[in-house]
Order: sequence, then structure tokens, then C-alpha cells
Amino acid sequence: MAGKKALIVVDMQNDFCPPHGSLAVSGGRDLVSLVNELLNSSYFDTKVTTQDWHPANHVSFASNHPPPNNKPFESFIDVRNLVGNKPEETMKQNLWPVHCQADSDGARLVDGLEVDKVDISIRKGMDHRVEMYSAFADSFGNLAAGEGGVTEDLAHSLKSRGVTDVFVVGLAGDYCVKYTAIDAVKAGFAATLLEDVQRCVNPSTWEDVKKELQTAKVQLGSMADLPI
Repeated sequence: MAGKKALIVVDMQNDFCPPHGSLAVSGGRDLVSLVNELLNSSYFDTKVTTQDWHPANHVSFASNHPPPNNKPFESFIDVRNLVGNKPEETMKQNLWPVHCQADSDGARLVDGLEVDKVDISIRKGMDHRVEMYSAFADSFGNLAAGEGGVTEDLAHSLKSRGVTDVFVVGLAGDYCVKYTAIDAVKAGFAATLLEDVQRCVNPSTWEDVKKELQTAKVQLGSMADLPI
């Protein structure tokens, strides 16, 4: 029996979209019509949306750290893997403006997105101690639901529905979309990132991002490749 397909729409939220988003990605709002076309397609058996849903004290917020090393987009801090109970593991965390704070207007999905077509809604990044770009795992690779502050174990939910192939779109291509696609492969799925249905924080890095995706066995595609 052929495996089923899932669409994962990553972080199409107000704070990631112009004109008023605190971490607005150029062209982000322009994706709404393309995403809706995908959400309305019978090609996908399961449709997922994700949202960053951060507490006010989240580790990635530059304003939660003392100067001078607290400049959004520029500063990095060292973070320990406290969620996974492995404090000896550390990583560099880049700092961002306050964004997608839980229950704020900025955290809401953008107007016009056809959320009535969605089967699974995931909120992530709810643990203040760790970043969670991916919908599957936090930045240290902690995968189970609850680790890194995620509302649902997405890999388990998709596999229970017979999904074998995932298609990833949304914001931002060089962060949450990229890591969701990479972690989908790690979780055992065949993953395709649709290049024309993503936008980057730093578009100039996209060629390097593509190399990273290809190394991770993520396929690159476009809407034109799909029978929709």
C-alpha cells in the first residue's frame, strides 16, 4: 500500500509577515494564496500548521539578556541542553526580537489562511530554556512531545495516520522551514521542501541552505512538480 502524504505549513504568523511583524520576512504574506492552494488540494492526506508560541522569558529574545551581547539578529549566546538533562551539551543561539509571544496578536496565524482545511495544529517553542525552530524537535534534537515545549509529537501523529512523505512550506525558509524538513528526514519521513512556497530571513543565504538540505537528504521541489 502506498504511503500517505502530509503538508506542513510552518509558522505563517503575523510576527513573521510585513508590514507590522516584529520579525517580518520579506514577501512572507505573499505566500498565503499559494499555501491556500496547497491546503485545498486533495494530493495531501493530512495538513498541518505550526506556530511559534513563546513565553515572555524565552531564551531567544534579545531583551531577556544583558547588554552589550543582546542585539537582535547579531548577538549569540551559549545555551545548555537542560531540557534533555544533558547540561554538558551546548550550542550557540542567535538572539531575536520578541516575537510570537503566546496569546499575542503577533502569534496568530495570518488572516486569510484557510485553517478550516487543517487536520493538525502544532504549537512549539513553549519551553523558555531552548529554541525550537523545527516542528519535530528542539535545537538539541529532543523529539518527544513536551520536550522543548511542543503541544504534540508530530512524528508520532503523522505515522499513526500512515504518512510517509511530507512537504514543507512557510516561514522562514532558512530557519523553521529548513529545520522542520531536516528533522522530518531524521524522524523517518521522505521530505520535500517546496522552494517557491517559502521566504527567508536572509535570502542571500539560500544557496548555502539548499546545500545543507541536500546533504540532509531533503528533496527540493516546487508547486509545479505536484499534480494539483
